[in-house]
Amino acid sequence: MRLLATASQTVGPYLHLGLTWNTTECIASSAIAGEHVTVQGRIVDGTGEPVVDALLEVWQANSFGKYAHPEDVQDMPLEPGFKGFGRIPTNDQGEFRFTTIKPGAVPGRDGIQAPHLLISIFMRGLLKRLVTRMYFPDDDRNGRDEVLESIPNDRRTTIIAKKLSNRELLWNVVLQGDSETVFFDC
Repeated sequence: MRLLATASQTVGPYLHLGLTWNTTECIASSAIAGEHVTVQGRIVDGTGEPVVDALLEVWQANSFGKYAHPEDVQDMPLEPGFKGFGRIPTNDQGEFRFTTIKPGAVPGRDGIQAPHLLISIFMRGLLKRLVTRMYFPDDDRNGRDEVLESIPNDRRTTIIAKKLSNRELLWNVVLQGDSETVFFDC
């Protein structure tokens, strides 16, 4: 008997049937400790056209730096009701918006990582999800984050959100071109 690899399939056209049933625009309720923020932005293709059928999947630690996952065995508090997970679809203008908290720093391979959101992007036509991160602006720990340090200086800005106000951040995803968002092979 010979085992063969299963052929890759694109995410769509059934994206809305398979992934959007569990969407939320509130990743951390107001009862959860931490600095609450709203993140808004757009996903656009290489020509600047909105991607209207995309879905962001967000994973994050809580404000203490602990993930709501059994593999996170850190001795840190985990609040009841904190999932640290959300799925946010884009609208007909390619826009998304969600509320959450700024996560605490989490351990990395060679030190502490700066607060960030882990983000996967799904959309029609993709064979595999796109994986990226969103970092928070004006955080001193960004300068010591091993992942950010591995990215050329001129590309880092694609994964650091911009501050709109004390509680609002802007972060756009560009799929191709000169301003392409940094994506990771995972």
